[in-house]
Formats: sequence, C-alpha cells, structure tokens
Amino acid sequence: MRGTSFIAFARTIGCTGAIACIAALSAALAADPKPDFSIKTKALEASVFLDAKIKADPLLAANSLAEGKKWAETNRADAEKERESDPELFRNGPWTMERKYETRSVVDGRYVSIVRAEYEYTGGAHPNSSSDTILWDKLAGKRISIRPFFTETTDNGPTMRAMRQGIVASLEAEKKQRGLEDTDASAIHAIEPKLLKIGPVSLAPSTEVGKSSGLTFHYSPYAVGSYAEGGYVAFVPWETLKPYLTPEGVRIFGGVRPKDDDRQQ
Repeated sequence: MRGTSFIAFARTIGCTGAIACIAALSAALAADPKPDFSIKTKALEASVFLDAKIKADPLLAANSLAEGKKWAETNRADAEKERESDPELFRNGPWTMERKYETRSVVDGRYVSIVRAEYEYTGGAHPNSSSDTILWDKLAGKRISIRPFFTETTDNGPTMRAMRQGIVASLEAEKKQRGLEDTDASAIHAIEPKLLKIGPVSLAPSTEVGKSSGLTFHYSPYAVGSYAEGGYVAFVPWETLKPYLTPEGVRIFGGVRPKDDDRQQ
C-alpha cells in the first residue's frame, strides 16, 4: 500500500494501527513457505512442498522431490493438451495444483510416515483435495509397506479382517461425533480387507518415545462419505492387532495415541 491510499488507510485506523497491520501482513507473507519445485504456464500453476524433516534427509528428499516433479510435469502435459483442445476451460486462468509432503511420525528413528496431501482446482464447482501416505525406511533407504510388522497380510486373512473391523468402528464413531450417524455409511462398509484396497495407512505417533500407538488410515473426501463431510482419519490401536505382530511389530508398537494427534487429524 503506498501514496494517498496508505495515507487514507492510516487516517481511518490510525498510524499505529496501519503500521501494525502492514507488519503483520509482511510477517505472514514472509512465513509462507516457498515451493521446492513449481511450474507456471498459461495452463497450469503447480507447486510441490517438502517439510523441514523430509528435507533434512537427503535421500528421502530426493525421492519425494523426484516423484513430485514427475507429478507436476504429467499434470502440465494434461493441462496444456486440454487448453489446446478447449481454451474456454481456462477462461478464468490456469488450473492450480499443490502437493505437500508432510511428516506424520518417525518411529524408532527409522520408520518415517509421510502424508502426501494434494489440492487442485480445475474450474469446476469446487476445488478437490486428496491424500495418500508413504512409509520410508531410513535404514534401507527406500519406501516400504506395513507388511514387515505383521505375520501375514493376505487378502481377507485374519490380520486384514481385524484391521478392517477396527477401521469401520473408528469411522462410525467419527461419524457419530460429527452428528452424521444417520448419513449413508455404505462406503464405509464397502472397505475391503485387502492391503492394497483398505486405504492409505501411516504409523500413528505414541505417548511412548520411539514407538507407534497403532495405524491411522487417511480417507479423502468422497472416499467414505459425501464431499461435504470432508476427509476422515480412522485409528486402529496396536493392541487390536497384537495377535498378528511380527517381532519387529512388537518392537515398534507401544503406548497410546496422543490426544493432540486426534484433534490434529
């Protein structure tokens, strides 16, 4: 704000108030994270963000950023193709997309759970958001699944059935807490007891240092409810899955889920 507009603004709220507002705005702008990779064209504006913990691990950062760049470039090609065939879709400007890699937990100093959150607006009735998860093994230097923590994870096997039962109970409790217990729950009951179908999973933090209190499953809007309901996070405590744990699973699970984690999720 400058010139006569700033003078008028200062007269309206007082010089001290104007300076305070400008300082607050400057601080807010300075606090906005800069993307670790971005694309800006007439068809697409896409950004990829890595949090500080991820960037502190060079191998994990390189892996995440490579995936994020590929995602952005793929969407650029798609957006430019759409703009070429139907420019009217872009009359209000380019599509906007964001992907954020955020650390969910670090267990035993080794297993890093990451939530990969996406936002996009392509000119429709509303923006869309989604989330997925990554489990990174720092010792092996690669992505892994939760299989090493369980004696078996076969489709429709005892581990997956127990996991699904815990998820359904958690989601139904969350629906009730939101006052939505009378809404359609068919999507919840359609969750399959299959590792590749059950939903994006992460290791939940624990009150016990270096341990995980169980598994959290991250469902995007539409996945287990209407768009208006937003996303859901289901929690299955480790005790529910105790009969199916391998020695490594027994070693890394313990404690209870912190209360603030429940509120944050």
